Amino acid sequence: MKTVTAILNCFRRPHALKRQYESVKKQSIAPTAIMVWKNNPMNDTQFDLSELNEAAISVNSVNYGVWSRFAFALNSRTDYICIFDDDTIPSENWFKNCIDCAEKQNGLYGTIGVTFNDLNYSSYTRHGWANPNDQTQKVDIVGHSWFFHRDLLSAFWREVSVPVSTLCGEDMHFSYSIQKYLGLSTYVPPHPKDDKTMWGSNPSLAYELGCDKNAISVNYHSQIFGESLKHYHSKGFKLINL
Repeated sequence: MKTVTAILNCFRRPHALKRQYESVKKQSIAPTAIMVWKNNPMNDTQFDLSELNEAAISVNSVNYGVWSRFAFALNSRTDYICIFDDDTIPSENWFKNCIDCAEKQNGLYGTIGVTFNDLNYSSYTRHGWANPNDQTQKVDIVGHSWFFHRDLLSAFWREVSVPVSTLCGEDMHFSYSIQKYLGLSTYVPPHPKDDKTMWGSNPSLAYELGCDKNAISVNYHSQIFGESLKHYHSKGFKLINL
């Protein structure tokens, strides 16, 4: 049986943490380890971490941004790792779905996948819970969660450049890195309409949590996302439609 470490992120959604933690624990392939990374927000949002008694928790006095979770993941010792955004509540067969796909085709898998139509980050097609795909779908980048064999982290940290923003770009960097150094691609596992147990996120909760006042996409202009995309494209990131 393949083993999985789940990495959760605490920033500004304390109301979602327990729900996410319980959904991860109830996976049909249960995680061997659960690790929780808490970035200190600008206003000290209070999280009750006492009920996460099976988790390894790291609490930081500063905010290291979205990239820091991938450094924390280096402490994992399992075959696979799944890093979650804090607005993502996976269905019970999500880990099984990802493992089944990754055992057939090594690569990076995620809850929502994007194929870009231009470099302005304004025109793209999504696959996953927001636009269900019956078969595994190759995409440019994935987000909301990242499921991958632990060895792929060696590619993520092959280039330690200063990101365009600490708020975004980690998804592009990961897909760019495995493409350049490992010759691997990025995918969304099947999200069949008639079996939502396989989905990477509950759609109603994803819209509820992902579009609230804490969402990066709501608080920051898409320009910084576009700048990151142009940056990686200039470094040789090959996009499916461009």
